Amino acid sequence: MTFLNAGWLWLLLLVAALALTYVLLQHQRRTYALRFTNLALLDQVAPRRPGWRRHLTATLFLLTTTILVCALAQPAMPVDVPRERATIIVAIDVSPSMAAADVDPDRLTAAKNSAQSFVDTLPDRFNVGLVAFSSTAGVVATPSHDHQAIADSIATLQISPGTGIGEGVFASLQSINSFDEAAAANPPPAAIVLLSDGENTSGRPVSSAARAAATADVPVSTIAFGTGASIIEINGQYVEADIDKAALRDLAHTTDGHFYEAQSEAELENVYTDIGSSLGTETVHRDIVTLFVGIALIFALATATTSLLWFQRLP
Repeated sequence: MTFLNAGWLWLLLLVAALALTYVLLQHQRRTYALRFTNLALLDQVAPRRPGWRRHLTATLFLLTTTILVCALAQPAMPVDVPRERATIIVAIDVSPSMAAADVDPDRLTAAKNSAQSFVDTLPDRFNVGLVAFSSTAGVVATPSHDHQAIADSIATLQISPGTGIGEGVFASLQSINSFDEAAAANPPPAAIVLLSDGENTSGRPVSSAARAAATADVPVSTIAFGTGASIIEINGQYVEADIDKAALRDLAHTTDGHFYEAQSEAELENVYTDIGSSLGTETVHRDIVTLFVGIALIFALATATTSLLWFQRLP
């Protein structure tokens, strides 16, 4: 629980001072009574005091005042609510290394299948976009609620030379910034899911893209896909299809995203499920002033009732 207008809580010092004053007055009254040397006579002439009942009424009054002060400070509870403008950009590497067959039937086909499953499982309220990157990056599908259209676009992805991971992030950010007319001044809550198996060989550095995403408050969750132990043919030459896990891990860390490793289509589907569940809601603080006022009213009624029953007067 938090207080949205915590400045009013200083009034609790006045409540504490009131409680201290009450204790001191009770102590002073007891000291005055002990000045009588003939306690038997004092017992006969002084009326019988209500004892603990008097203190209970005072305690209820102080509790009522404390709760009202807390209500004035606007107490609120954190709750998870759906992100109505939530936007997810799926950025997929289509560089030649994605043709490696260390994942059945090959990396790109497995990535496309799992990405389609991921889009299908997202709630309808999510806007989903698609970016493909190789030496350059392009927005294949702008964010929309038409998940089937996004899945169809994923199926059309083809291998293209080069690997520009940084360009993939910049293209994703541009897609988010142009989501709607209000996006420039009020960007939608967004995240990027980037899948790659290679090293950045083209375009702007990954570190620059990471800083841009962090500034835009867009987390980038990265997936290093493949075993890293595969040979592919590029322009008649056989080269290793290596994975730059360190760059992908740093990209995720810098943007407050998550880094995953997936060596099979089944593992990739589990990763997508994890990402989807983490992006479905956002935490907001919901005002619970009414609850505090209701509790204060109960204590106020209890104070009045006990005072009427025991002392025949309102406090």
